Amino acid sequence: MKVRVLGCSGGIGGRGQRTTALLVDDDVLIDAGTGVGDLEFEALLGIDHVFVTHAHLDHIAMLPLLIDTVGEARSMPIVVHGSPETLRILRSHIFNWLVWPDFSSIPDRGNPFLRFRELRIGESANIGRGRRITALPALHTVPAVAFQLSGEGGSLVFSGDTTYSEPLIEAINAIPDLRYLIVETAFPDTQHDLALASRHLCPSLLALFLDRIKADPEVWVTHLKPSRAQRTLDEIAKYRGRFTPQALHNGLEFDF
Repeated sequence: MKVRVLGCSGGIGGRGQRTTALLVDDDVLIDAGTGVGDLEFEALLGIDHVFVTHAHLDHIAMLPLLIDTVGEARSMPIVVHGSPETLRILRSHIFNWLVWPDFSSIPDRGNPFLRFRELRIGESANIGRGRRITALPALHTVPAVAFQLSGEGGSLVFSGDTTYSEPLIEAINAIPDLRYLIVETAFPDTQHDLALASRHLCPSLLALFLDRIKADPEVWVTHLKPSRAQRTLDEIAKYRGRFTPQALHNGLEFDF
């Protein structure tokens, strides 16, 4: 399994700032932020599954445009996987004929461009080629999940948006073959109260989180807010635990 970072920023502003999207091999997206827009049409056409951590705009911005762009050119619908709550939000507030057409009924409900598939916490989706994606608990301002991507060479966990979460830590510690941990840290410690209110991590909360991890994965930090990115990284660099967190960047690939 190969995972390529299309976007990992907590905001926009220039080619280096694309919001959250990971491309798994050539046919699966984890979230569909603005990074998806850099893919060529043929690459977009090959996407069969989109796994959505939660319904905030920076994680779904390109989902409606993706389906609109390739729907007529595909022989099968794109399957969007998410928690029941997230799918309800997408149906009610995005694919509602007001913000965007309901592509789950176009051209008709028997042959749509889009299908929704519920994935509850603890459940897994097998997506072929020995690949499995499992929903893990996360704690954010809206219903949210993290994802475990499992292949023949081990597992990768992507936290999505979350604050400190004991259930997520317990789920991560139950993974025996964890190789990579991608975890968000949106704000510096100078905005600790904002991080708590918005249910994100800051460096001090990240330190508490990492100190509870029993495995020995590579740790990569995502979702840095552009205006505070360097300050946040400087604070993360002061961490003195077992891990050496590194900043995720567009184009980075994980092979496992």
